[in-house]
Amino acid sequence: MGDLFHKAKQSRIYQDVVEQIQTAILDGRIEAGERLPAERELCEMFQTSRGTLREALRILEQKSLIEIRLGANGGAYVKDANAELMAENLAMLIRSHNVSLEHLAEFREGVEGTVTGLAAVRSTAADNKKLATLIDEAAGCCERGMTGWGSFVQVDERVHTEIARIAGNPLYTFVLHSVHDNIHRYYDKYLIVGEIEMEENFQDLQLIVEAIADHDAETAQKLAVEHVRRFSRYMAMKKRQSADPEKPF
Repeated sequence: MGDLFHKAKQSRIYQDVVEQIQTAILDGRIEAGERLPAERELCEMFQTSRGTLREALRILEQKSLIEIRLGANGGAYVKDANAELMAENLAMLIRSHNVSLEHLAEFREGVEGTVTGLAAVRSTAADNKKLATLIDEAAGCCERGMTGWGSFVQVDERVHTEIARIAGNPLYTFVLHSVHDNIHRYYDKYLIVGEIEMEENFQDLQLIVEAIADHDAETAQKLAVEHVRRFSRYMAMKKRQSADPEKPF
């Protein structure tokens, strides 16, 4: 690996070390399971101190790109940067304070609208049958009233992730699956929950699934955007109300 790395930029030494190693891993120039050179060699390659190098390696370990092993065969080993690790990092972003309710609403309107339109173009008879089965499950949850709310939320999530799968783009599938896996912190905090909201949600899903079965991409996309926008508006209202309880909706 002698020619893999070069002297780190002095203005931001440890960040540059992180970027060089990260790029080499993601580009595949260093493969999963491969051991990085010993600390002394890396310090010579980057022309930096051992303390700076260790700080860079600590950050790479936090990013799940490497693992530090102890013992006779110890050292820094490259981890497999698979979808599970990327999903974990995306989940941490969504659960952090860096993604606001407004950010989430903006993202979902654009992406879920596009995905639903693609699903309407690409769905098969088998896909439509599966979606119809999920809608029947959702209807059963609604019939139980608020006692069925928890089950309804789970079915709702499955409908959205199934639509993403039908769209046929693995990037959309991966991102939306991660979003819906971690969206509950927003629901728990901001979503107005009642039989009226559950019925509205159900009707939205039903109409979206019907548009997909009819291969009406324009209508499916429009319905998906309106669905996300409505419930984002409900959550924004509750957020404002929580901030100022005396202020009317």
